[in-house]
Amino acid sequence: MSIFILLIGGFITKIFGFLIKILFTRTIGQEGISLYTIVMPTYSLLITIATFALPISISKLVSENKIRSKTIVFSTACFILLFNAVFIIFILFLAPVISKYLLKQPNVTPLIWAMAATLPFISISSILKGYFLGKFKVAPNTISNIFEQLFRIFFLIVILPYFAQKNVMLGVILFILVNVITELISIFTFSLFLPKKAFLHKEGLTVQKNIINRVLSISIPSVSSRFIGNIGFFLEPIILTNLLLFSGYSNNFILTEYAAYNAYAIGLLTLPSFFVSAISQILIPEISKFHAKKETFMIKKRLKQALIYSFLIGLVSSVFILWFRNPLLMILYKTTNGSDYILALAPFFVLFYLEAPLSSTLQALDKSKTAMKITLYGMILKLVLLTILSLAHIGLYSLVISEIINIIFVVLAHIQVILKYFQNSFEI
Repeated sequence: MSIFILLIGGFITKIFGFLIKILFTRTIGQEGISLYTIVMPTYSLLITIATFALPISISKLVSENKIRSKTIVFSTACFILLFNAVFIIFILFLAPVISKYLLKQPNVTPLIWAMAATLPFISISSILKGYFLGKFKVAPNTISNIFEQLFRIFFLIVILPYFAQKNVMLGVILFILVNVITELISIFTFSLFLPKKAFLHKEGLTVQKNIINRVLSISIPSVSSRFIGNIGFFLEPIILTNLLLFSGYSNNFILTEYAAYNAYAIGLLTLPSFFVSAISQILIPEISKFHAKKETFMIKKRLKQALIYSFLIGLVSSVFILWFRNPLLMILYKTTNGSDYILALAPFFVLFYLEAPLSSTLQALDKSKTAMKITLYGMILKLVLLTILSLAHIGLYSLVISEIINIIFVVLAHIQVILKYFQNSFEI
């Protein structure tokens, strides 16, 4: 039932997501999309650092039912808000350096400042999301996502066109800052589903260092894995921009093609990923529970189900997108830019859809450090290949080839570790 609710909710929010992408792309134009795309890897990295993989750690602790849930939530919230305050100050000073010397786009500094303003709200929302996932209550998350998307659609139809016509940069800044409002909507929605008077009594509303340490012991390996992945994502446009400029490509070509690859090709190929995301979210607390009880058979059964569903979703969606790539790109984005990149990537995205359930399983089995190492090795492999291929005068195909090799390596490495776990479990 939980997966069913997540799938239905994910389907609804993804339909809204289609509309949001279409509205944003058509409203902001090619220039705005290029600016937004070039800073998105930075935003992903900032969010990963600011949220500390809280949904994973909190859902795991709450599902174990060994510590009072409200104590976990309150202690973690106090810690993360303090951390965010320090982190934001750091970003404000570092943003001009990132823009000018790394991204080679000095004009995107205000975008990074706008991103920093959204981080505390995203962090608190993540804590509440983890709490409800740990309680196996997926309706609050589904409903909050729908409300968030509805507000974004309202913003894109009513507010953004007015400002985007005046100034493209202002339009992109406002699109980033709208996350403050949507996360507040999410926090308010979550609060309606909390147990009555759950956080009104003083009992449990104390910051306990041992709980923070426990949360961090789970979060740090998990966030390290995501951090490594996002570092790779962050370095991706930096390496690409600098080496392609060195190879003689124009700055305009790089911005346009990177937007075609990232916003259009990858954006289209990952559209069905909400199905796999829903499966992976519910997989962590379930497998954590079975792992605590040493029920290896149930772990294997749940993982097998998740992989079959994910593979079928990946296979059907990849074939469909590959076959109808040009009509889909034209309908969604009013362009066929990125069509050739989809042609090269689509056959391998069947494997991409297996990454999330495999990674979630390792985290639930207390193998976050192993998952981190796999991500690290995959990221290093991808960046080394990207560096070499960017000097081979093949344009953005240096990134396409690097991505394909990374997907294959990461999936095979995850499978090897999980097979070894089952082998050892049955031997015991």
